[in-house]
Amino acid sequence: MTRRKERMMIVPTNKREEFYFGLMMVTGMALVMITYNLIRNDLFGMLSPGEVIMQYGLGFLVAFAVEMFVVGPLAKKAAFALPYDKSKKLYVILALAFCMVTGMVLSMSLYGLISSSVADSLGEGSLIKHYFTIVLHNYMLAFPLQLVVMGPLVRFLFGKYVAKNPVKLAD
Repeated sequence: MTRRKERMMIVPTNKREEFYFGLMMVTGMALVMITYNLIRNDLFGMLSPGEVIMQYGLGFLVAFAVEMFVVGPLAKKAAFALPYDKSKKLYVILALAFCMVTGMVLSMSLYGLISSSVADSLGEGSLIKHYFTIVLHNYMLAFPLQLVVMGPLVRFLFGKYVAKNPVKLAD
């Protein structure tokens, strides 16, 4: 395996590394997902620059707290409890990505629903309908973004700049 491919398969091995890995992943995912939702809801033209910055800051803080303390631990347990061959790195990556993205989309879509409700920008319809619409839209972007862009990019950068004793997933 080439050095570059090896770096893309590195996983955190301790609490410090988990913190930095989570910080890197949440930063990338939150930046894209918040931008996507601001565009999708046509809010760039409606919000002042200060309000846009506040959306990014608050969204990032909520996403980071949810990932570190709720979804991250639960997603890891769920991913490793699933019945698949854990010796295959691709299966481990897919299981973790599926569980993390699902948990984060469900959680952050609730955050988005609450934010939209407080701002009185939901429009007509039930809250449940709005929630599942938000979930569907977010999941359609978040899962491929995680698998194709952020997962490989963050693992590469993490392996290059953060991991002290890199542990690669088995082939």
